[in-house]
Formats: sequence, C-alpha cells, structure tokens
Amino acid sequence: MSEPTKQPPYIYDIVGSFLRPERLKQARADFAAGRIGRDQLTAVEDECITELVQKEKDSGIRAVTDGEFRRAMWHLDFLAALEGVEEIDAKTWSVEFKGPKPKGAQLRFTGKVDFGNHPFLKHYRRLRQIAGDYPTKLTIPSPSMLHLIPCVRGRQTYAPVDRYRDESALLHDIAIAYQHAIRAFYDEGCRYLQFDDTSWGEFCDQDKRAAYEARGIDLDKVAQDYVDMINLALEAKPADMTITTHICRGNFRSTWFSSGGYGPIAKTLFSQANYDGFFLEYDSDRAGDFEPLRHIRDQVVVLGLVTSKFPELEDEDAVIDRIHEAERYVPLDQLRLSTQCGFSSTEEGNVLTEDDQWAKVALVRRIAERVWG
Repeated sequence: MSEPTKQPPYIYDIVGSFLRPERLKQARADFAAGRIGRDQLTAVEDECITELVQKEKDSGIRAVTDGEFRRAMWHLDFLAALEGVEEIDAKTWSVEFKGPKPKGAQLRFTGKVDFGNHPFLKHYRRLRQIAGDYPTKLTIPSPSMLHLIPCVRGRQTYAPVDRYRDESALLHDIAIAYQHAIRAFYDEGCRYLQFDDTSWGEFCDQDKRAAYEARGIDLDKVAQDYVDMINLALEAKPADMTITTHICRGNFRSTWFSSGGYGPIAKTLFSQANYDGFFLEYDSDRAGDFEPLRHIRDQVVVLGLVTSKFPELEDEDAVIDRIHEAERYVPLDQLRLSTQCGFSSTEEGNVLTEDDQWAKVALVRRIAERVWG
C-alpha cells in the first residue's frame, strides 16, 4: 500500500484529459484541411502542452499529463496506431450517448496485433522533456477496449482475420502487445500509467446487458476473459511502476451512454484484476452506491465524486460525507479523490470553461487536504 501523499494515485488526482485551447483546435482543423503541415501542428501542440503542464504544476497536481492534446479521441488514436489494427469509418457508434453524438468509427484487425514503434512513445518522450524532473502520468485505453469495439459492440459486422478465428489467440496477442507497451513506456521513464476503460460501465448497465445477451453474448464470460487478459498484460509491470484503471460510463460533450452500479462486475473486476488502483465514477446516482467496494482487496480506490461534466461546484462537506460513507467498505488510507472523468475525452471537450475546469481541480485538492491532511 502506497503512502497517500507520496505515491500514486495521490490523495487528489486527475483522470488525465483537459479542455483543448481554441488555437489547438484551429491548428488541428487546419492540418486536417491541408492548410498546415505536421511540423506546424506539432509546434502548436508543444506550445499548448507546455502551457498546460505549467498550469498543472501551479494547481498542485502531483503528476502532470499532456491533457491528451495530441489526440482526437481518448482511445481510437492509440488503438488504431497498434500493429495489425486500423480504424474504419462507421455511420454511427454502436453506443448511444444521451445527447450529442460523436463521429462514428470502428476498428478492424489486419494481422497480428502488437505494440511496435508506436507514436505515443514519441508523445510521451516529449511530455517528459516538457515536464522536466516533475512526475508525469500517461493515459491509454485498456486492453479490453481493443476487443470490445470490434468484437462485442461490432460483433454483427466483425469478420476476423484467419489468425483470430480462435478468439483466445486474439485475447492473448492483445495482452502481449500491452506487455510490450508497458515495458516500452517504462523504458521511456513512465512510472504512472492508467488504462481507461468504458467496457465495465457498459457491463454495469442492465439495459445493455439485456441487449447483448439477446445477441448471444455472455457478458460474464467476456468480463472474465477481460480480467484474465488484463492480468496477463500486467505481468510485465515492474515493481516501481503504478498502473491504475479508470472506469467510465461515457464522457462526450457532458453526456453519457451507460448507467448502473458496479454490482454486476464488482466481484470479477475488483477481486481479481491486479491493478494498483481504480478510478471510479461516482458523481451521480447512475453509478450506484458504495456497497460493491466490499470486493476491493488492497488496491487504492480513487472516488470520482466531483463531476467534470458541469461547472457547478459541489458542496465540500457533502463530498466529505460521501468519502466517509465509502470508508465503510474501504479503509480511508486506501481512498483518494478526483473528478469522475477527464474534462475532454474527445477534442470537442465538455460543456464548461477552462476557468471552470481549474476550479474543479482546486476543489478536489481542497477537499482532499481537509480529509487526508
């Protein structure tokens, strides 16, 4: 067990993404339209990340991120850059957000999956250069997302390559690809890595469970397969590296797509997955109560009790009361605090201002210092 104030996850922490500055959005649009080149876009990205990192440091954040400023979406940029994977257009998402909809996209396999010379290595190297000696945090999508998108959400149109007609081979190759990723990022100096994951949020949703089961998908088996795959990937984790996961129910333009407490997945995920910590969404009734936390072992639980979706600030005393409510199931020295998600899981961002964003970060810090000192 890490000391709450010294090792990640920290008593006040962040999920990772931040609102993109307008000039970054414009530069990305200009690059997509062919008005500027890659070097010009990279220069704007570097400038904006440098400014962000300084703001993170000024706010007291213990491990800074690049805000995911080089990505269009929190997961697809990483997954589509893996060997043996490509992104293809889709008219709609196979998940429905309760409001604005992101652009459609899908993944397919073209050969053996592996990490390769992934562009995120260069991105992380640049973050380390910008941050200097200050600790950094890297966020990437979970291994389960690489299976979920084409093989569960897109199962009706999924056509496996010959290598993956045996699905166990795909799950194994994904795990080994992530082993290679863990070691590669570690060699670049990464000591704090987070796997972002919306699969478990879907598996908590009773309506989605019924819909998947009607299509012949056994979600309990899928959940166990995912934990086994994640644990195989985590076998590559060095002792001085922290790897956590963030469980999300959707975060696009302040909307969501899944609802339901952690009960259906708690025993499989919390009691078996070998993560060092869980960042758990708890900013609304859609996430249920804390009772499923009884399945937590010795991992850290980062309570996402402050929403990143809306600008209104939570009542500090009410949040503290909820932390102590969670303490009925997890000791206080295993609990931490963060927003329930990042502020910009896609480049569009949530519906709040940058000032609102930093007010939320400051609120999380004030509450955490009141609770843990």
